[in-house]
Amino acid sequence: MATGETAVVTGASAGIGAAIARVLLEQGHDVVTLQRRPPSYTHPRLSFRAVDLADRAAARQVAAEVARAHPVRYLVNNAGVNRPGRIEQVTDEDLDQVFSINLAAAIVLAQAFLPGMRAARYGRILNIASRAMLGKVGRAAYATTKAGLVGLTNSLAVEAGADGVTVNAIAPGPVASELFDNGHPPGSAQRQRVIDGILVGRVGTPEDIANAAGFLLDRRSGYVTGQLLYVCGGTSVTGTGGQ
Repeated sequence: MATGETAVVTGASAGIGAAIARVLLEQGHDVVTLQRRPPSYTHPRLSFRAVDLADRAAARQVAAEVARAHPVRYLVNNAGVNRPGRIEQVTDEDLDQVFSINLAAAIVLAQAFLPGMRAARYGRILNIASRAMLGKVGRAAYATTKAGLVGLTNSLAVEAGADGVTVNAIAPGPVASELFDNGHPPGSAQRQRVIDGILVGRVGTPEDIANAAGFLLDRRSGYVTGQLLYVCGGTSVTGTGGQ
């Protein structure tokens, strides 16, 4: 049954973002996805706005249009990009792309949708970080932006808590996706090394992350804010793996 409330999910064409969008649809919300490619699935309450989130002005414009047209009460900052490379290999282009999509876009969208949540005295913001922020070879720029998302989570939770808005973060571990499979082909020794470092003995699924997201986004979870939840198969304990 439709709730009359709208959720915005970034990077929801596939993978974790798509799985979270489906959970929100199951909860009865209208869902607007923001990314360059349309979702690979359809639903009567699912819509798509094409936008390059690396373009801050474009992201701000589209977000303002969505805020005017919809009662946005849920925001999931899931879109992310990874430019792997050791610190000496990181280029200015890498920095611009990774920081713009992984961190700056989350700030721009929070600026757009938080006022409506405050006015309604209710809202949920969820930022998708990464276990890799604890440290992973070749992930200096990526890990820094994901750690920055946790700082943003904490700051927004402090600023918005009195307005009925919760702000939390999830840090996924290795999750089966096109990106992960490209770097760790099924059956490869490299993939097995990652699996060997996961306490539960398997790579995660987008649904693993979406299940946790569903809890944090639920209306009944209003006493949980400013929290970081690792959904990583235990790799935050072992210090291995990372998305």
